[in-house]
Amino acid sequence: MTDSIMTNPILTESTKVMLAKQAERVQALFAQSIAAKQAAMTIMPESIVRAAQIMISALTQGNKILCCGNGGSAADAQHFSAELLNRFELDRKSLPAIAITTDSSTLTSIANDYDYHQIFSKQIEGLGKPGDVLFAISTSGQSENIIRAIQMAQENKMTVVALTGKNGGKIPACLTAEDAELRVPSQLTARVQEVHILVIHCLCDLIEQQLFSFS
Repeated sequence: MTDSIMTNPILTESTKVMLAKQAERVQALFAQSIAAKQAAMTIMPESIVRAAQIMISALTQGNKILCCGNGGSAADAQHFSAELLNRFELDRKSLPAIAITTDSSTLTSIANDYDYHQIFSKQIEGLGKPGDVLFAISTSGQSENIIRAIQMAQENKMTVVALTGKNGGKIPACLTAEDAELRVPSQLTARVQEVHILVIHCLCDLIEQQLFSFS
């Protein structure tokens, strides 16, 4: 809370107390986020590197990455694909990544004609090829449409990188030795999502640096 607001003579004392408590709450949320990132920093780097290598191998062999998630994770899927298709920090050629969360006509037709649980798996059935990667994002690991997406990807001989949180939910049991799980060590959805975006940026950085940095 800025000094100018806290010392504003127009504010009542009760309002000032309320604003001070809100400022303390914001500080606590920052502290929670920092703690979640510190915990992830301790246990996740090796798995992030492995996931990046899976993606880099697929891209160097002319394959693509399909990305999916629900809600905030859908936004993260779009964020990741945008960073690869356009650029992250380096000026370089576009990389093939598709967020299968964005086509409203396809999503609604599948949900209407079949089942909402198939909105991603149906697309993977048609778009996924052997050697491609599915980047599946779920904070809980419980989303049925993500589980089915993983299963369809494996049927299409794709490799799966799963970005999860909490206890991983049902996803770990679906993965093979060739797949990778990136699990954020937090039970709070908001903190998991905050670390997810950092993990996504780490993946983008590693991909760009390995494929396009010549320094």
